This record gives sequence, C-alpha cells and structure tokens, in this order.
Amino acid sequence: MAQRSGRPTTGAGRAAEAREPLDPVAALRRISFLLERRLADTYRVKAYRGAVRTLLTLPPGELADRAAQGTLKELPGIGAKTAAVVADCVAGRVPETLAELEAGAGPLDTGGAELRAALRGDLHTHSDWSDGGSPIEEMVATAQEIGHEYVVLTDHSPRLTVANGLSAERLTRQLEVVAAVNAHLDGAFRLLPGIEVDILDDGSLDQSEEMLGRLDLVVASVHSKLRMEPAAMTRRMLGAVRDPRTNVLGHCTGRLVTGGRGTRPQSQFDAAAVFAACAEHDVAVEINSRPERSDPPDDLVGLALEAGCLFSIDSDAHAPGQLDFLDYGCARAVGLGVPAERIVNTWPLKRLLTWANR
Repeated sequence: MAQRSGRPTTGAGRAAEAREPLDPVAALRRISFLLERRLADTYRVKAYRGAVRTLLTLPPGELADRAAQGTLKELPGIGAKTAAVVADCVAGRVPETLAELEAGAGPLDTGGAELRAALRGDLHTHSDWSDGGSPIEEMVATAQEIGHEYVVLTDHSPRLTVANGLSAERLTRQLEVVAAVNAHLDGAFRLLPGIEVDILDDGSLDQSEEMLGRLDLVVASVHSKLRMEPAAMTRRMLGAVRDPRTNVLGHCTGRLVTGGRGTRPQSQFDAAAVFAACAEHDVAVEINSRPERSDPPDDLVGLALEAGCLFSIDSDAHAPGQLDFLDYGCARAVGLGVPAERIVNTWPLKRLLTWANR
C-alpha cells in the first residue's frame, strides 16, 4: 500500500534534495503542484503545466540540444522562467523556483496529521471536463503520488453551465475515459466515476436516473439560489438527501469565508432536520476542505455529529495541488471530535463501494 503521507512520493517530490540530474518534467509538475496548493494565480500555474505538455512532445535528445544552444524559448509554451527551470535540470542544478517552493512545502495544517494519513481517498474532485484546470490523467497521477488508493471524479452536472457541467452525452464519454484510465492502471489505483450533481429548486437531482445509476458515487450540492427562504431550502435539501442515489451532501451551507471570490453568508435551513435525514438515509455530510469554504461551520459539524451522521472529508480539488487541501479538513475534523470510523473515505475501497451502492 502507498504511504498516505499527504506528500508526493515521486522523484518530483524529492527534487529539492536530489543530487543527480533532475527530470525537467517532474520538476515542472512539482512546481505546479506547490503553486496550486497555495492557490497561486491560475496564469502562473498554466505556464508550468503548459511547459510540461510541450516537453512531452519532444523527440529524444532535442531537449538537451536546445538547452545547450540556449534555444528553449523558441519552443511553444516555454517562457523565460520555464526555460530556466529546464536548463537548470539539464545541468544537474535544482531550479531556484523549485527550491524556494520546497522550502515552504510542509503540511498545510498539522492538526490532523494522523487522520490525514488514515484517509484512503478523496470523494470530490474536478477535472478540465468541467471547471477543473487539469486533465483526468494528471489528477489521477497526483492522487497516486500523495498516497491515495482511490479518487472519485465528480465533475459538475448540466445545469451548472458556468462550470461547463456535463450533459448525459459528455458524461457517457467521460465514463469511457475513466474505464480506459483504470485499464491502464491495472489495479494499482482506482478512479471511481462520480458526479457533483446540482440540487435543483424542487430537491431533485440534475441528471437522469439512468446516468446516475452508472456512477459509483454521487455528491449532491446546492449551487444556485443560496439565499432561498429557509423553509424552501430545507425542503430542497431534504428532497436530495432522500433520493436513493445521493451518497454525500456537498458543502451544505454554500458559504465563502475568504478568497478571491469574496465572502458569502451561509444558506439558512433547518440543519437538525437535514442532518437527521442524512443519518436516516446513510448520506455522508461533507467536510469541505477548500480554505475559502471550510463548510459546514463548526456548530453544524457538531449538530451532524449529534445526529449520528457519517462524514466525508473532501478536497473539492480543481487542480492537482489542491488535493492537499485535505490537510485543512482533517485538522478541523480532529479539532471538532469527528471519529475516524465515521469518515467514509478512511474505509477500504470494497467497504466504500458497498456503502455507496447500497
């Protein structure tokens, strides 16, 4: 079993300490990862990940030749900073950018280290099929590197057009990609097909029953009309929780507490009734680890605990480096007294799937 340390275990993760020449692709991927976990500006990350795509297309020997001739910047997608990283790697030097990032690359939060090591996977992640920034394959590779045994791909559903939500046709094509990725992995890791499905105004789920039935796990979340009148919001959420296809209630209050999108107050609903329904219908309450969400608030986590709910600590990652946001969620869970045995993504894959497909 891979060590669930929360830190990458590949050569990219050891780049700052390596004495031998570094793989430029690994160094660029590691820089991207470290920038993403810091919520760096998207344009900065895209520069490094774009450079990776360029390098992977080069024939053998061309990279070393261009580094020697000083013509790396003539390649598409290679700028001054990425060229410097590549040149340093080819010369056997640790790139300065990588060294600086590694110097501050400890855990994002140390308060839940033991629980973080116990997590076997992540049930809420996004790819560039909806509003994520990286291909499915890159998300999977990074999830393996940080020690996961499985990860659920939960791109958005059709109604969320602002996030490029997946129609039934696009979701069908994505399922084919997921199957191909798993065939390539040959059992070493499992990518689970899932969805973050919108909870519609009447409490129904924003995808067909047939398509939901083809998925391993469904996260149901409210993304619109977050200021709905409390009684109506309660009915809406209860409808979703009672749907037999729902496995996880995602970021239940919709609040934003910090970040570039500003702040947003939490939705108002009868939390006791919603969490009682979650306990009754075996739906896990998500502890969303994104720092701008930190959802549910502490008092509602306590209420869900009292109701007997299961929990899922998820990254809601939209980029590979954000998979490390689990550090934040684990620290909150430990601080609030959430038992590890009630956190479904500490479970082995077989138990998780038995629960999810009940």
